Amino acid sequence: MVSTLPVSLEDIRAAARRIAGRVLATPMVQSASLGELAGVPVHLKLEHHQTTGSFKLRGATNAVLSLSRAERAHGVVAASTGNHGRALAYAAKVEGAVATICMSRLVPENKVSEIRRLGADIRIVGVSQDEAQQEVDRLVREEGLVMVPPFDHPDVVAGQGTLGLEIIDTLPEAATVLVPLSGGGIAAGVAAAVKGISPTTKVIGLTMEKGAAMKASLDAGRPVQVEELSSLADSLGGGIGLDNRVTFAMCRDLLDEVILLTEAEIAAGMRHAYAAERQIVEGAGAVGIAALLAGKIKPDGPIVAILSGQNVDMEQHRRVINGKAALCGEERP
Repeated sequence: MVSTLPVSLEDIRAAARRIAGRVLATPMVQSASLGELAGVPVHLKLEHHQTTGSFKLRGATNAVLSLSRAERAHGVVAASTGNHGRALAYAAKVEGAVATICMSRLVPENKVSEIRRLGADIRIVGVSQDEAQQEVDRLVREEGLVMVPPFDHPDVVAGQGTLGLEIIDTLPEAATVLVPLSGGGIAAGVAAAVKGISPTTKVIGLTMEKGAAMKASLDAGRPVQVEELSSLADSLGGGIGLDNRVTFAMCRDLLDEVILLTEAEIAAGMRHAYAAERQIVEGAGAVGIAALLAGKIKPDGPIVAILSGQNVDMEQHRRVINGKAALCGEERP
């Protein structure tokens, strides 16, 4: 099944060879507290320890290295909710290319400022990922920049899939892998890698209740547009693109389940990560822990939860830890 999809296991293995030495092979640790709760071993893949603070560096690096010298000279551009922009700015800088990152006004300032620090040209456009993408399309059309999408591109998906290779290499007996789900880049890549090696391992996508574009699209059987809403898991926001060519089909065919989480559950995941695991993670990075704490995962063997990013505004993190965060219309947990 995997070989018929836009990104194959061999594509992911080729990406792993390409990006070796440019990204970290992040550690995986066992969680005693979550294992006791689940009744099975629970392992945390600490991808938030990646060089730019999230998994996005894998896909961005693979995509930039896959460009020709002439394409890099034109400059690269992308729409981003923050983490992809930071990763692409870093990867482009390492390879001597100029990056332009287009973001909506919903992107937190801490992520914007870090991208600016890496030397990227920043464009703030509108209040949605779709509006930011319109600016990307204009820059490609009028200025000849080369687009490196945040998720819907084979090279990006293959790069994210290297995370799945590391998981199965470290824990071949993994029964379930919990992966954050937004546009589907990490979910599609990890699922292709994991199931390409261990077909019986379940891969479950996790996202927030409000504005979950991939979940709405999977339910509709086609890519659909959803309203973007503020969330603690801000990097899971944004649409999947009505002309989605890669990640929709892969998520449809490879994910065993998609689970939605409330803002209160995401906040609880962030608090547990900090208090019990001594890890600072953003909302999107806490969804695996959140799903376990909420009892939304049926344990049937060793579980791996991917902690995908740590690029959280620290003032927001303190409010969450202290139980004082505003949770998008919900009561505080």
